[in-house]
Amino acid sequence: MQNLFLYSTLAMVTLLFSSALFLMLGWRWIMKLVVKKAGTIILTDSYQENIIEMMPGLRHMGIQNTLENSLRASSSEVIYRPLGGSSIKWPHLESITLIPAQTSPFPVDGDEEVDVKVTIGPKAKIPMEIDIPLIISGMGYGIGVSEQVRLSLAQAAKNTGTAINSGEGGILPEELDAAGKYILQFSKTSWGKEVEVIKRADAIEIKLGKGAMFGVGKKIPPEEMPGRARQIMGLEENEDAFIMEKFFEKQTLRDLKEMVDVLRKLSGGVPIGAKIGAGGKIEEDLDHLIELGVDFITIDGGQAAMKEAPPILLDDFGIPTLHAVVRAANHLEKRKLKGQISLIVSGGLLVPGHFLKVLALGADAISVGSALLFAVAHTQVLKALPFEPPTQAVWYNGKFKDQFTLEEGVQAAEKFLTASMEEMKVAMRAIGKRSIKELTKKDLVCYDELTAKMAGIPFSFEAMNENSAN
Repeated sequence: MQNLFLYSTLAMVTLLFSSALFLMLGWRWIMKLVVKKAGTIILTDSYQENIIEMMPGLRHMGIQNTLENSLRASSSEVIYRPLGGSSIKWPHLESITLIPAQTSPFPVDGDEEVDVKVTIGPKAKIPMEIDIPLIISGMGYGIGVSEQVRLSLAQAAKNTGTAINSGEGGILPEELDAAGKYILQFSKTSWGKEVEVIKRADAIEIKLGKGAMFGVGKKIPPEEMPGRARQIMGLEENEDAFIMEKFFEKQTLRDLKEMVDVLRKLSGGVPIGAKIGAGGKIEEDLDHLIELGVDFITIDGGQAAMKEAPPILLDDFGIPTLHAVVRAANHLEKRKLKGQISLIVSGGLLVPGHFLKVLALGADAISVGSALLFAVAHTQVLKALPFEPPTQAVWYNGKFKDQFTLEEGVQAAEKFLTASMEEMKVAMRAIGKRSIKELTKKDLVCYDELTAKMAGIPFSFEAMNENSAN
């Protein structure tokens, strides 16, 4: 019996060794055989029966459009694109560059501090002061991210001296305690309206629209949002959660004006603002917001994202963030309200260069969303990969949300904000500026002639003079 076992073992080892040797010595022959067979099929089959027929089809349709049309064909319902990324290429900030100070003026010494503090709503009774011009945007609890992610972002906001926006999800009591400066997004929902929450807010943002959904509402069925979020939002066990299209049944601007006045009184005088998605009538929208008496305006450009949105709203509505910030800043300047009503901009702003350029174009602060979502997750996305998308580690109903570590999230988000600001300070010194308030369009140049003309900044093929920038 022992001999039989020995012989079997030797036979198995011999077989494995032979197989390995064959693969080592014969892999080139095997690969050549496979390539020859596949190549013959591809190079000789008629085009209509050839697998490469997919190439012109995908080039014509685009991979994303092809896949999304397949989902439409299988569901017969509105599809919701994750993270709200548009499939089109919007004009952005790549053609705009910052102008270095080398001869006169000169760069600022590396050991000199750069002032990056910002005041939101300077004309409010109680303006909101933040240490950096980067605000954590409204990624809502329950309808978007998990409790762990919200608390990580709130603590990171406090540690870096900035503000976090509640988004249109539920308001976690722990989040209010953890956050430093807190912006309550007053949304078209039945939750997030408690007087005690309003009184604890450092600013209130009335959400009229956003770049990924504009003013459109949404129904969230119970199975998509189980657990604690329902209790926080005051929903019954089997009750749908609704984000409405309007605050009032027969809504008028006068209704909204009265709401601004009530919120200002209830809050004790913190800045009251409004958020809109950037559209073709942006100046008209701004005039209406000015009429409401707001202290700040948040503009969400066409590259904005959210957890999920219908592709048609992402691809076929709105205007680029670049166009939006230029038009909004110019209009506030025209109305002589620059410096009185704060302008916060968001939508596709992902890296320090984006942030600084938009500030130079006229924004007072940047609302950062997608970049921070991936930053707070950092290496924790590896818990979901490679068999699930990385966002499954951060969504409220994500498969790996319970494995998200709060402390790691805080550190990652805080380090991202700190590193981004340090990089922006390096750029500021290179421009020759000691304060974020000194940034203007005169610190920019553009190598795309049309963009330069529309933005009111110099074209890089032409000599600059003092009148180059408006």
